[in-house]
Amino acid sequence: MASSSPSQPDLQLQLQPETESQMSSIVYEISQEVQGAMENMLKMMSEIDENSAGITEEIEKCKEQSLEKKRGLEEAKEQVEKAAYAVLEMLNNRA
Repeated sequence: MASSSPSQPDLQLQLQPETESQMSSIVYEISQEVQGAMENMLKMMSEIDENSAGITEEIEKCKEQSLEKKRGLEEAKEQVEKAAYAVLEMLNNRA
């Protein structure tokens, strides 16, 4: 009573390698996509690190410049105060 079509267990055995092959192919494709995405993320992280280092450097330069300007303004303030006190003293001595 052999029929020309394969029995159920034989059919499952034939489909199993094909299914495994398809699954392996899908897993491989997904892993390639994930790897590509991770490489892109690493590139972006590297660019972010470079940009943040440049920004940090600029911030430090700006801090230094602002401190220099503050010192200059404090010196100018002291000179103006000294001059104002000298003028007031001169005016008081005339009176």
